[in-house]
Amino acid sequence: MENKNFKTWLENMQLNHPLVIAGPCSAESEKQVLEVAHELKNTDATIFRAGVWKPRTRPGTFEGNGVKALPWLQKVKEETGMLTAIEIANANHAKLAIEFDIDILWIGARTTVNPFAVQEIADAIQGTDKIVLVKNPINPDLALWIGAIERFHKMGVTNLGAIHRGFSSFRKSKYRNIPSWQIPIDLKAKYPTLPIINDPSHICGNREGIFEISQTALDLKFEGLMIETHCNPDEAWSDAAQQIKPNRLVEIMDELKVRKPRFEKEDSLSKLDALRKEINAKDDQLLETLSERMQIVASIGKAKKESNVAVLQNTRWQEILNSMIEKGEEHGLSKIFIEKMFKAIHQESISHQEKIING
Repeated sequence: MENKNFKTWLENMQLNHPLVIAGPCSAESEKQVLEVAHELKNTDATIFRAGVWKPRTRPGTFEGNGVKALPWLQKVKEETGMLTAIEIANANHAKLAIEFDIDILWIGARTTVNPFAVQEIADAIQGTDKIVLVKNPINPDLALWIGAIERFHKMGVTNLGAIHRGFSSFRKSKYRNIPSWQIPIDLKAKYPTLPIINDPSHICGNREGIFEISQTALDLKFEGLMIETHCNPDEAWSDAAQQIKPNRLVEIMDELKVRKPRFEKEDSLSKLDALRKEINAKDDQLLETLSERMQIVASIGKAKKESNVAVLQNTRWQEILNSMIEKGEEHGLSKIFIEKMFKAIHQESISHQEKIING
C-alpha cells in the first residue's frame, strides 16, 4: 500500500516543527471551543481537534453535543484559519463531517476493532480527499490496525495516516494505555510512507507524562502529535486529568528536541558502524545461547515423557521468573522487559516439550 498524499501534504506545509493537532477532549460549548481555538492560534498547533461524538464506556455520562457542535468547528476555521478534526464512529458521522467541511476525520480505537463499522465508514466516504487518521485498536493487534487502514485505501481514500494512542492491558502500569512502541515501529517498517501521529494524552491519562511520551515519539521519527488542550482543564467535562493549557503546549513544544534523521559526520558514521557490528555479534551470541537452552529443554521433555510428567511445572516457572526479574534489575533491566522476554522463552520451551511428549 503506497500512501504518499498525506505525507506530501505534510511536506508541503513546510512546518519548522512536528505537526500538532490540539484542542479539547470534548466540544462542550461554542464559547469553550472558540476560546480554546483562539488560544491555540498562537501556538504550533495547525489543526484544531474536538470530540463531537464521545464514545463513553458507560451510559449516562456526557457523550458529546453531536451535530450541534459541527457549526462551532466551522467558526473555528473561519475565525482562526486552523484546520479542523473530529472523531467519527459510523457512516452517518462521516457524512455529516464531510457536509460541514471538517478537514480531518479520525477513527477511534473502539471503532478500529470492528471491521464491519470500519467498512461502513469507508463505503460512506470512498474517494474522499479528506485526511483520514486511523487510531490503533484498543488491544495490541497490529494486523487489526493494518486491516482498518487497508479498508480505507481499498475504497480510494489515499490521504491516510495512523494515530498511536497506546493499548489497553490488564497489567498495572503508570500509563492509561501502554505505548508498546514496537507495534507502531512495525507499522512504520511495513508502510514507510504512512505518517504516524502520536497521542500522548491517551497514553498517559495524565498531563504530567505528556512531554516524555512526545519526546519518545519524535525520537522514533513520528510525524506529529495530538495533544488534548483546554483553557480550564480541571473543569473539563471529559478526561480532565490528561488535558493541558495552551501555554503549557507552547512550553512543551519549545522543550522538545527534533533529532536529525541520520549521522552527518564521517567519523560519527564510522563509530556507529563499529557499535552496530558489536550489537550484531551480541545478537548472534543470544541466538546461539537460546538454541543451546532449547536443546536442554528437549532433554527435559524426553525425561518428562519417560516419567509421564506434565509439561507445565508452575512452581518451578514462578521461581525462575522471580529470580530473573531480580537479577535483571541488578543489571539495569526493567521488570516489564524481563517478564516479556522470559515469558516468550517459557512459551517456546513449552512448545518444544509438547512436540516431544505428544510426538
